[in-house]
Amino acid sequence: MTRRSIVLAAAAALLPWPAWAAKAAPPARRKTAAKREPQGEPYADREDAMRAADEIAVERRLDRSWTRAAIGQARMLPVVVRLMQPAPPGTPKNWAVYRSRFIDPVRVAAGARFWQENRAALERAHADYGVPPEMVVGIIGVETIYGQQMGTFRVLDALATLSFDFPAAHPRAAERAAYFRGELSQFLALTNGGDATQQLGSYAGAMGMPQFMPSSWARWAVDYDSDGRIDLARSPADAIGSVAHYFSAHGWQPGVPTHFPVAFDPARLDLDALLAPDILPTFNVPSFLARGALLDEAGRAHNGMLALVELENGGSPPTYVAGTENFYVITRYNWSAYYAMAVIELGREVRHALGSSGVAT
Repeated sequence: MTRRSIVLAAAAALLPWPAWAAKAAPPARRKTAAKREPQGEPYADREDAMRAADEIAVERRLDRSWTRAAIGQARMLPVVVRLMQPAPPGTPKNWAVYRSRFIDPVRVAAGARFWQENRAALERAHADYGVPPEMVVGIIGVETIYGQQMGTFRVLDALATLSFDFPAAHPRAAERAAYFRGELSQFLALTNGGDATQQLGSYAGAMGMPQFMPSSWARWAVDYDSDGRIDLARSPADAIGSVAHYFSAHGWQPGVPTHFPVAFDPARLDLDALLAPDILPTFNVPSFLARGALLDEAGRAHNGMLALVELENGGSPPTYVAGTENFYVITRYNWSAYYAMAVIELGREVRHALGSSGVAT
């Protein structure tokens, strides 16, 4: 069955709200302890690593001997290389399976506790940045279950491994290695003279409750509890303010929904044209409707741009939603429609749990 025929079979009614699925791997596939895995040789003996250390020292105006010593203490982690391998071609995506990994009673209950304990910071972030509490709660819950799983890899090891030994089989290996080389440089600039081996994080080098990469930490992390330091691992207020600041800096529009339900008019449907821009909002409402999409009253009243987001369901028909600019902002945190929907769904489930327990939100 073709994609178009699958869509037309489901076109008689609006698709379920909210909808399901995604376009990339989850943000933290496994944050298990790297120390249990075999480790390669330290990078102190690698000429390319020491050359990079010298370059980073110049770039960041760091002490050369400290920078060489820091990178020299990093060890290559084969498990990190393995985790970065791309999924085999043709691997099916399934929103229902993906969703079940992030929206469950344990995580929802943890989110409700986090919201209750940090209500003042969430409300202040909403006032300061226009980002609703449920979006911040959704991000921190999906990323680390509210600080319960922040990763046990040494960030130095993870970033060095991905800088110097990124898997060559990856279709964007050179580009990704260059990205992680930049993150390693930024991490050393943040550490500057300290012990670079102490910070723990994910296998990709993300840190703290919101799993910020070093460059995101440098640009968007904020001292939201005003204690004179930014601590994304132990200060919920800093994590909350930093996530809200990140969303605001990437164009979050207060009061705009993240997405609308969508169905199709089989007689006018041009699915290929609607999907061509992927998740980038490209169509205004008239052009969206002209290509065979059907929106509810709220969707038709939307003043901004829309994208047709396809959410695959394994062997079942895909689900589609009309993503707004705010849906796209969530994907700037993790470039995945699956991820964005998980964040949205978790935040809503937590808000519902609070409301059903009689706690005002």
